[in-house]
Amino acid sequence: MKAIGYIRVSTEEQVKGGISLEHQREKIRAYCELHEMELVDVVADEGMSARTISTRPGALKVLQAAAEGRIDAVVVYKLDRLFRNAQEALEVAEELNKEGVALHSVTESIDTHSAIGKFFFTIMAACAEMERNLVAERTRDAIRHKRANGKVYNHVPYGYRREGDMLVPDITEQGRIEKMRRLQQQGCNYAEIARLFNDEGIPAKKGGRWYAQTVKNILNGNGGTGAADV
Repeated sequence: MKAIGYIRVSTEEQVKGGISLEHQREKIRAYCELHEMELVDVVADEGMSARTISTRPGALKVLQAAAEGRIDAVVVYKLDRLFRNAQEALEVAEELNKEGVALHSVTESIDTHSAIGKFFFTIMAACAEMERNLVAERTRDAIRHKRANGKVYNHVPYGYRREGDMLVPDITEQGRIEKMRRLQQQGCNYAEIARLFNDEGIPAKKGGRWYAQTVKNILNGNGGTGAADV
């Protein structure tokens, strides 16, 4: 049985010391050895938000391999590495099933080739989405409260700096945001803007690299810490 592994980590997770790509890769490799699967490749999306599969090149590469019949299984360290909502998870799993490709999750011990595996996959996908929604709801409430009082919240948005417990505009970063807007008006997409900033050696909020999702967050007014969403 030929398997392909999929791993993902956001820049924010790397900063916080989350589940590293190497850790995921090793766990997937060990899982395949234990279950006598031939691991033909491990595809990674580094510094990518997991909001939807369609925005992640690595995830699309995995689905293409499945559609072309080159693999029998897709192995992930955890379901939330590949999916961020239950509907997408169920739709993709059903499509993989039609193509004769099983979905395996290392930490959740899921194998969608079996009836019980499909059942647990459905439950786990729904629970994972509910947990994310609850966290997002609590975060929004906390941010709304702190913003109403002019206070800094978890991350200082790009374009601002912290002075005590307040947010004040950062002139340098505000200038860079204006540059992003000009580039966008000239027809550059998020990825092109990120590449230009990286080529020019302009550091992101925490000194790291720029990613399309980071630029998108900033230009859409969702804040931006130089890290893609988890």
